[in-house]
Amino acid sequence: MSLKELFHNTTLADRILFSLMIVLSLSGIAFIKEILPDNFTVHIYADGYPAYILPLDKNRVVSVEGPQGKTVVEIKDHQVRIIESPCHNKLCIQTGWVRSGAVLCLPNRIVVTLGDPDKHKKTVDATTG
Repeated sequence: MSLKELFHNTTLADRILFSLMIVLSLSGIAFIKEILPDNFTVHIYADGYPAYILPLDKNRVVSVEGPQGKTVVEIKDHQVRIIESPCHNKLCIQTGWVRSGAVLCLPNRIVVTLGDPDKHKKTVDATTG
């Protein structure tokens, strides 16, 4: 069965339903940025206190002082990583680049998270729609 035969065998209701589904799919793509925004800020905490809140779209390297010494965080190309740390096992450095979530240096008590500062305002659930 060819595509032409398949289209010829459809009813007007089938065509309207198919067109409506295409329009809804395309509009969903247009509004996905509002529902699921890109992570655009980096929050860096030292010993439980905020040290930096930085935009994710600007490349930079910052140094954060923790209880064991200096931890260096790099932001580049909308991702973040820890490039230097005084901890002995260096797991935070081995984590590498992160585009979402967090990077932790537990021995030095440094937490680097990526997220939207207005996330609580944009949360959509079953009760709020």
